Amino acid sequence: MDLDHWLGAAADAIADWQRTFGAYDAHPSVAVSDERLGAALAELTSRLTDNYPFFHPAYAGQMMKPPHPAAVVGYLAAMLINPNNHALDGGPATATMEKEVVGRLADMFGLRTHLGHLTTSGTIANLEALYVARELHPGLGIAYSSEAHYTHARMCAVLGIDGTPVGADAAGRLDLDELDALLATGRVGTVVATAGTTGLGAVDPVHRVLEIARRHGVRVHVDAAYGGFYALLAGQDGLDPAPWGAIAGCDSVVVDPHKHGLQPYGCGAVLLADPDVGRFYLHDSPYTYFTPGDLHLGEISLECSRAGAAAAALWLTFQVLPPTPGGLGQLLAASRRAARGWADLLQESARLSLYQPPELDIVCYFPAGRAMSAIDAASARILSDGMTSGAAYLSTLRVSAAALGRRHPGIDADQTDARILRSVLMKPEHEAFVPELHARVERLAG
Repeated sequence: MDLDHWLGAAADAIADWQRTFGAYDAHPSVAVSDERLGAALAELTSRLTDNYPFFHPAYAGQMMKPPHPAAVVGYLAAMLINPNNHALDGGPATATMEKEVVGRLADMFGLRTHLGHLTTSGTIANLEALYVARELHPGLGIAYSSEAHYTHARMCAVLGIDGTPVGADAAGRLDLDELDALLATGRVGTVVATAGTTGLGAVDPVHRVLEIARRHGVRVHVDAAYGGFYALLAGQDGLDPAPWGAIAGCDSVVVDPHKHGLQPYGCGAVLLADPDVGRFYLHDSPYTYFTPGDLHLGEISLECSRAGAAAAALWLTFQVLPPTPGGLGQLLAASRRAARGWADLLQESARLSLYQPPELDIVCYFPAGRAMSAIDAASARILSDGMTSGAAYLSTLRVSAAALGRRHPGIDADQTDARILRSVLMKPEHEAFVPELHARVERLAG
């Protein structure tokens, strides 16, 4: 795909549309010389080289990868107009696109009804879901796994809600017995189930969580910010379909298209199963108005100004790579095969040990060692040496002595926790590169 060609085509198309409104002279206050812009651009591009190669399969650190070229072209085309999807008058075309892509996300999760919109991040999407939870059950708290993203504890503090972490089981999933006991107290109104934790990539048993919650009259919110698009692969290659199928029966779900949806930052999404919760967003502003009679995106969002370009980028991406098993699902399948393939190599390694089998595309492992302190020091050294040399760009995950000992008995708990290595294989190119990446990390391990 010739990105330069399509970027030029997008810019030309918008310029043609602009000319239909008639010629005008730009105000001199916005004019800059080519020389000045060229010098500033040269400095910008130079400074941007102070980055890690997120595009390359040697980068397997955090949850980062470049957007698809279609997303870049779609974003640029809309950005040249700069629509605002807060009010219909601010972005009529991109507001329609947003409704369409949100509908496709709802279909991906099997939601029969929904009220939803795009957000600037998964954090804001989760904030909105917890805000609705608070309004529906005032005075009741939120429960979430100790392995859940820290945003839930933070957003509970922002909203003034009691947040209670629930322990995790031996696979890093929410502990159901502990959850049941907590919900029996009557202090919790909503429980958060995570479909793809950001540390291990573990998938909470949403179907079991839903059963327990409903028995206690409690709502269920699913944080699928990271793993949500794996719903496309439910039931394939050993991926348990039960948690993904249960999302359709939950009260809300969030997903981040700027992760596996191939979008630029920031593009999150929140979907609420009951459209009637839109009543919690009512506002009275003397200078905003909504031209249609139907509920508009600006009336169902805590955020106000939102980039219409984000909706255009996701819309164009879905035209060429739809959220189906044969579309985006193919990319996710390659990433999951990469993770499982690396897990097999780690099982045979004398220098590295697999922490636990991966469920999605995150692989956690550690240098062979007899004590927590040795594992911690070696992990830190491998991370630093790999990033400095460019051999491998990894990340670390801090685990407790109890968690490591549960999975690998016999390791001396000479300190309370240790760093282990973590690799996110969310680029499909990782599938072919895994043998080389494994060899590089083994060399770093010495």
